[in-house]
Formats: sequence, structure tokens, C-alpha cells
Amino acid sequence: MEKIEREPLINKLGQVIHYAVRVLAVLMTLVILWSVVDVGRVLFIEVITPPYGLMDMQDILAIFGSFLAVLIAIEIFQNITIYLKEEVIHVQIVIATALMAISRKIIILDFKEVGPEYVWASAAVIIALGVTYWMVSAKRSHSSVELLTSSDSKLD
Repeated sequence: MEKIEREPLINKLGQVIHYAVRVLAVLMTLVILWSVVDVGRVLFIEVITPPYGLMDMQDILAIFGSFLAVLIAIEIFQNITIYLKEEVIHVQIVIATALMAISRKIIILDFKEVGPEYVWASAAVIIALGVTYWMVSAKRSHSSVELLTSSDSKLD
């Protein structure tokens, strides 16, 4: 039986996926640029609208939310580009992106409009993502230490 790596259909489908990911990278770049322009526009309007330069807490939180949305888009773009280069999804970066997204949600959350169940569920998600990130980071650093010690022992 022929190996799957040599299967022409699988190779062609892989190329299609690779081009689709490239298109996603271009589209994400456009989203990032559009979002940066929008954040700049909102800040400009806040500065030129009376009372000049003064913002209430709701405006500040909305701007923070916009900034974090741009940063999340940049993280997603980095996930896409790493996938294009290595054809591997880096779990640590995906978890960090999820942590940033849920943190953004908490920062802009109006606690008067949600019930305690929502807050507890969000806290549980943050804790789960934090523990997962820590475990992946610890495993990665442990693997790096093993690589260093095994390469040191080969030098002896």
C-alpha cells in the first residue's frame, strides 16, 4: 500500500489548505490595519469632542477593549504565520491568545448586566487556561532542559 505522503490527492489538498491559510493571513492583516485606524479614529473623536480630552470610565473601557481586540488579532495573525512556516499549531500561543481574549471580555464586562453564574464561569475559564498555559510552559521548559542535558552528556 502506498504511503499517504505520496498520495497525489492528499498533496493537492494540502496545497489548497496552505493557500487558504495564506489568504487568511492577508485578510487578518487587513483586519488589523482597519482596527488600528478605527482605534485612532475613536481616540481622535474623543480628543476633539467637548469636553476636550475628557473621557468617562465607559469610554476608557471601550478604548481598552478596542486595543485588546487589535492585540488579539495580532496574536491570531502570529498563529497563522507560525502555522504557515512550520505547519504546526503552537498550543502555548493559542492558549495565550485565549487568555488575552477572555481577559478582554472581563475588562469590558459590565458587572451590573450579568449574573454571578457568568462571572464564576468566566473565572473558571481563566483559571483553566492559566493552569493549562503553566503546564504547557513547564513541559516545554522541562523538554528544553532535557535537550540541554542530553547534548551536554554527548559532549563528554
